[in-house]
Amino acid sequence: MSRTDSASRIVDATPEAVYAAMTWPEAMVVWLPPAGMTGEMREFDLRPGGHYRMVLRYDDPAIAGKTGGNSDDVVARFLDLVPGALISQAVDFVSDDPAFAGTMVMNWILRSVPEGTEVMIRAENVPSGIDARDHAEGLASSLENLAKFVEG
Repeated sequence: MSRTDSASRIVDATPEAVYAAMTWPEAMVVWLPPAGMTGEMREFDLRPGGHYRMVLRYDDPAIAGKTGGNSDDVVARFLDLVPGALISQAVDFVSDDPAFAGTMVMNWILRSVPEGTEVMIRAENVPSGIDARDHAEGLASSLENLAKFVEG
């Protein structure tokens, strides 16, 4: 059965500044990994139909990743890019575990509000191997990191 997870946060920055941080690979490795993880960008091609490949590693080597060892290898294809408004991507985890199979669609929606930008994440078709509570914490952590990054 398909699951949809979502999260949102107000960021004290313009939609254009948030979009720039969300589409700059050097920034993404800083804000996208949730607490307890670090990121390494392996490939990046920003355009509809383009993709990125990022390896996320747990700081604690005893934590098992989706790909093996303590890492998650993520391949994302850009479905749609609307500057200052939307980043839509199809996300796959490189894993032999069928619980992490399938393509998750993540829509990052940016909306101008008086306080800055509301950043909404909607993750559809979340693999069953991703615990809902862990995913909610991870999404919230990434949003917090994004806010810290763009707010300075």
